[in-house]
Amino acid sequence: MENTTLTTFALVRHGQTDWNVQRRLQGSTDIPLNDVGRRQARDAVAVLSGYQWDAVVSSPLRRAAETADLIASGLGLGPARRVPELAERSFGPAEGLQAGPELDALRIRGGFRGAESRNKAACRGLAALEALAEEFRGRRVVVVAHATLIRLSLSRAVGYTLQSIDNAALNLAHHHAVDGWELEYFNGEPVMAGARG
Repeated sequence: MENTTLTTFALVRHGQTDWNVQRRLQGSTDIPLNDVGRRQARDAVAVLSGYQWDAVVSSPLRRAAETADLIASGLGLGPARRVPELAERSFGPAEGLQAGPELDALRIRGGFRGAESRNKAACRGLAALEALAEEFRGRRVVVVAHATLIRLSLSRAVGYTLQSIDNAALNLAHHHAVDGWELEYFNGEPVMAGARG
């Protein structure tokens, strides 16, 4: 009998952008994919095609939206839906900066002056995922979003701190209506059994 209370998510960070290569803080700045990022999105289809998927949703920012559209097309699914709450954490005036004195001058405890707090971003991202878990209960959804938002939301969900998220890597998580969240794959690698939030 199918478990209708278990929702499975593939949480995928968008493909590479020029700002990723330049190590610039992107945040909510709307930067497009580069050609490597488009190839990464197409490569992600090969990994995702090992599973059955019901829908693809994404952040509205171009780098995530284009990644999602390439994945949805590759999987033979309808157009990806945009979910505004999946946009990347805003880093305020730090966006576009690289490591150095200008960025250091904006640093405060927990982030940067004028940025969205880690707590607010984690709550926003997790609330969006839990709303999707309710909407798609018992189904399988690909969510394309951003490194910091995925990391903070998943860390909050599973109850321990996760490290950086790779471009277009598979992060497979399950939401059970009673038992909460379980992370099965992180950055394409299996997670130890029993890692549950």
